[in-house]
Amino acid sequence: QRDATSMAETSGDRTPFPNPADAGGGNTAPWPPPHPVVIVGGGFGGLYVALALSTRRDPPPVLLVEPNERFVFLPLLYELLSDELRPWEVAPRYASLLASRGIAWLRDRVASIDAAAGTVTTTQGRCLPYSRLVVATGSRANDFGIPGVGEHALQFRSLEDVERLQSLVQQLKAQQRPLQRLAIVGAGASGVELACKLADLLQGHAVLELVEQGAELLPEARAFNREQARAALLRRDVRLRTHTRVEAVEAGRVTLRHEPAGGGAANTEHLSVDGVVWTAGVTVVAPAITPVAAIDRRGRLLCHPDLSLVQHPNLYALGDVAHVADADGEPLPGTAQVAFQQADNLADNLIRSLAGEPTTPFRWNDLGEMISLGIGEASLTGLGLTLAGSAAYRLRQLTYLGRLPGLPHQLRVAAGWLSGLGRPLFATGEPARTPPPRP
Repeated sequence: QRDATSMAETSGDRTPFPNPADAGGGNTAPWPPPHPVVIVGGGFGGLYVALALSTRRDPPPVLLVEPNERFVFLPLLYELLSDELRPWEVAPRYASLLASRGIAWLRDRVASIDAAAGTVTTTQGRCLPYSRLVVATGSRANDFGIPGVGEHALQFRSLEDVERLQSLVQQLKAQQRPLQRLAIVGAGASGVELACKLADLLQGHAVLELVEQGAELLPEARAFNREQARAALLRRDVRLRTHTRVEAVEAGRVTLRHEPAGGGAANTEHLSVDGVVWTAGVTVVAPAITPVAAIDRRGRLLCHPDLSLVQHPNLYALGDVAHVADADGEPLPGTAQVAFQQADNLADNLIRSLAGEPTTPFRWNDLGEMISLGIGEASLTGLGLTLAGSAAYRLRQLTYLGRLPGLPHQLRVAAGWLSGLGRPLFATGEPARTPPPRP
């Protein structure tokens, strides 16, 4: 870990914290500003804002505060689980991504923000001044207060989660005991994608139960993708339980309560499982802000159209942690696509704000949706295109290649795919296998 005074090595030729006394005088705003733009969190929103700022003419000093060593490209985490991609492709190191970008990186976590003083305090006790602040702390899994989830359920949001799940898959395949079972909680995009990948990896060595409290899988997805997902789950014999909520998770057991759609009598079931994977929802993670910032009922920071916080003009937010309304007044979805688009707009607005110029509102451009449906398969809709199967899988990889952080990393990944040094770009995964009979 490096402290704030030892980060010039990642900041090009500029010192990340210019001396206020060296700033220009007069009535114009000093440039570069006396303090850096501090970005809190290095996920899709934070990292891509930092990278976008580094491409602007005469960029301000930028400090990214992020505790993790690697950025994780979450939409491709499923391909990492199935070994279709390699760890360095999906989770490059921040040191590599930020090299020669003029961006300082502090491996720490922001604990609180003093908007009146213009400072942030980190968990390691640092007090850092800022000229503008970007909150991009993203989200974490939400257990909804259900007993045992934190202790006994697996998550799927990090490299460590992937390793734990891979280990469990190998264990189930090696044991080959009768009635082995995995439960995946939540039939949104994460749950469906994970269920298809796990079914392909397990090859029938365990029963997969996909548990959904609502009436339908992928409730917010396009109809075509929903139907393709339903068909993919049926082909893999994944058991979908709708109108079913989890009441408790224990070691080796999950308690389910099924409430029929027609209003019949509810019933409770204690289901023996070898593991539970929790994808049922997320909750936002934001540092404490004083004076208190306005939030919505889900805890997201209320933002103006230019992504600045209501009541805090020098603070900005994007991604999962931000409540930004669309043209109909509804909050934008917390997806990587939204954060990716917001990053470029926010970089421009930060430059404009520091120069004393008017900022511009963010305009969301819905490019459609893509969903992975097992090894070598996907489904996508958007921009007039509807596609499923191996062709959709290839197009999905090409699309995400253009979304990986930074051109140097994109070129490295593309070279690996095309040269065959890693997983080939146009591979469609392992050949389909006929699963063994159910025990």
